[in-house]
Amino acid sequence: MKEITSKFEKVLQASTSYGKVNHEPDSSKEVQRNTPKKSMPFSDQIGNYQRNKGIPPKSFENSKVYIVGSGIGGMATAYYFIRDGHIPAANITFLEQLHIEGGSLDGAGNPTDGYIIRGGREMDMTYENLWDMFQDIPALEMPAPYSVLDEYRLINDNDSNYSKARLIHNRGEVKDFSTFGLSKKDQLAIIKLLLKKKEDLDDLTIEDYFSTSFLESNFWMFWRTMFAFENWHSLLELKLYMHRFLHAIDGLNDLSSLVFPKYNQYDTFVTPLRKFLQSKGVKIEFHTLLKDLDMHSNTEGKWVEGLIIERKGTAAKIPIGKEDYVIVTTGSMTEDTFYGDNKTAPIITLDNSTSGQSSGWKLWKNLAAKSPVFGKPEKFCSNIEKSSWESVTLTCKPSALVEKLKEYSVNDPYSGKTVTGGIISITDSNWLMSFTCNRQPHFPNQPDDVLVIWVYSLFMDKEGNYIKKTMPQCTGDEVLTELCYHMGIIDQLDNVLENTLVRTAFMPYITSMFMPRAKGDRPRVVPEGCKNLGLIGQFVETNNDVVFTMESSVRTARIAVYKLLNLNKQVPDINPLQYDIRHLLKAAKTLNDDKPFLGEGLLRKVLKGTYFEHILPGKEETEEEHESFLAEQVNKFKDWFKNIRS
Repeated sequence: MKEITSKFEKVLQASTSYGKVNHEPDSSKEVQRNTPKKSMPFSDQIGNYQRNKGIPPKSFENSKVYIVGSGIGGMATAYYFIRDGHIPAANITFLEQLHIEGGSLDGAGNPTDGYIIRGGREMDMTYENLWDMFQDIPALEMPAPYSVLDEYRLINDNDSNYSKARLIHNRGEVKDFSTFGLSKKDQLAIIKLLLKKKEDLDDLTIEDYFSTSFLESNFWMFWRTMFAFENWHSLLELKLYMHRFLHAIDGLNDLSSLVFPKYNQYDTFVTPLRKFLQSKGVKIEFHTLLKDLDMHSNTEGKWVEGLIIERKGTAAKIPIGKEDYVIVTTGSMTEDTFYGDNKTAPIITLDNSTSGQSSGWKLWKNLAAKSPVFGKPEKFCSNIEKSSWESVTLTCKPSALVEKLKEYSVNDPYSGKTVTGGIISITDSNWLMSFTCNRQPHFPNQPDDVLVIWVYSLFMDKEGNYIKKTMPQCTGDEVLTELCYHMGIIDQLDNVLENTLVRTAFMPYITSMFMPRAKGDRPRVVPEGCKNLGLIGQFVETNNDVVFTMESSVRTARIAVYKLLNLNKQVPDINPLQYDIRHLLKAAKTLNDDKPFLGEGLLRKVLKGTYFEHILPGKEETEEEHESFLAEQVNKFKDWFKNIRS
C-alpha cells in the first residue's frame, strides 16, 4: 500500500529485511545479541514497542476471508485481519457448524434448568497476545472507552486470588498443602527436564521419565489437577508448561498466581468480542458445516480453490480465489460431548473403533490425506480412554453443600469476591475429583440466592469410594452423592439433592492435545507451501507455547494472519520470565519447599548490601534468625581468634 509508506520508499527499497520478516521468532534458538544488521526486536521482547500497527504490503480490499469455526481462535483471526491486515470486516465470514459462537469457551443455561460450563481455563497475566487483543475490545459492563482488559484488571487488582483449602481428604478435612514434598532426586529430575532439548522428547510420556515418588508427590497432585495432566500424557508438553509457567510455580500450591474473570469465560470474552466483530460488519453463518477443502498443488505451492460445505442440510461449494484466505480450526477438544442430568447418566456411544469420525476430526483427516504437512490427527483422537474426562456443573440453592463450601472459601460465596480461589482437589478420591466455586454470580442473569459450582474428575475407569460405579456410569445425583461423601455431609444428602440441579458432560477428547506426540504430528500454523490457508487452535505447532489455553488460540490466529499477509510485524514468543534469574532462583527454592538451595548462602553473602540483593527469593523469619545466630557465633569466633593472635 504505497500511499501509506510513500515518504519512506528510499529506506524501504534499500532494506534487505523489508518484506522478509520472521513472523514467528523462536526464543529457544535465538542468541540475543545486537549486531549492525539487526533491526527487529529480540524474539521474546514484549511491551509497547510491539504495539505497532501492521502495514500490508499491498491492498487486500477485494480479498475474502472464510474462517471455519467461531471459537476464540477464529474470532481472534478476524480481529487481526481487520486491525493489522486492513481487510474490510464485511469481507470476513465465519462458517460455524453449531447454532452459537464460542467453540469450547461455552457457558449457558438458566436457574430453572441448570447452568452448564464444560470447562474453564486458568488465566495468567503473561498472555501477551490475549491481552493485546482484549485491550481493544469494548468492555462488557463498563462504558466507553473502557475495554475487557480494563474490566479484568479492575476486579483482579482489587480482589486477590488464593486458596485456603487447596487439598481435602478424610471426608472433608483440609489437608496440609504448604509443601511440594519433592525428594532431591525428583527436584533434580525437573531441572534435567528443563535442560533437555525439545527434540529429544518425541512420543515420551510423563511416566516414562519420572519416578513413582514424583508421581505420588504433592507437587504432582497440584500440577495434574490444576492443568488436567495424566501420567500417560506428553512429557514434551509438560516441559513446555514448566517453562511457560515457571514464574508462577510459587503460587502452584495456593493458586495465588492465578487471575479469574468476573463471569464465566463465554460472557467475559466471547460475548464482547462477537459484538465488536459484528459491529464492524463480520458475518457469521450458523448451521454451516465444512466437509472438505478443494486444494490445488503445483511446484509453486498449495492453494485452496473451494470449500465443500453443507449449509442447513444442503450441499454447496464456495469458490476461493488466489487472493482469498481460508482459516481452519483443526480438531476439537469438546466435539462428541455426551450429556446427563440429575436422573440420567451420559449415554456414551463411542469407543476407539468409532472415535474421530465427527465433523471436526474428519475435516482434519481429509486434509491430512492430501499431504504429510497437515499432520497426523489419528495420534490425538484414537485413544479416548486416555484423553477423556467428565465435568459437572451444579446450580445450587442454599443447602448443606453451600454451608460446607463456606468453610473452604476465602470470602462469603455470595459476596461477589473470590470464593474458593480455584479448584479444591480431593486427594483420596478414587475418581480424583476436584471442585471450584468462582466469583458469583457466574452468569449475568444468575439470581442472588443461586451459586454455580464446577466439578471435574480425571479418572474415568475407577469406581467411586461411595458410589460403586465409574463416573461416566453415574447419574448427576450419584455424582453429587459421591461429592457429598468426600465433603463429609453424606448425612445431609437429601437436603443437598433437593436444592441442587446437576448437568454432566463427558468429553472424549478434552485432553487429546496432551497425547504423546512427535515432530510433524501437528501441522504448522501455515503449513509448508500453503499460500492462502492457515490452521489455528490447539492442534497446531508453535515454537514454545503450550496448548489448552486461550493464549495459544489467539497466538495461532495472529501468526496465521501475519504470515499469510506477510505483514511487517512479528508475533513475540512467550513471555521471557523463564530466563529471568529472579524466577529461576525462586523456582529452585520453591521446589525445595522454601528451604535454602545449594549455594544460596554464598549468593546471599556475595550480594548482601548490593544493588542486586533483592533478586534472591525471600526468607522466612526463622531462616533469618538462624543465619543471624550463625553470624553471631562466627563473629565471636573471629574476636576470640584475634585475641589469641594478639
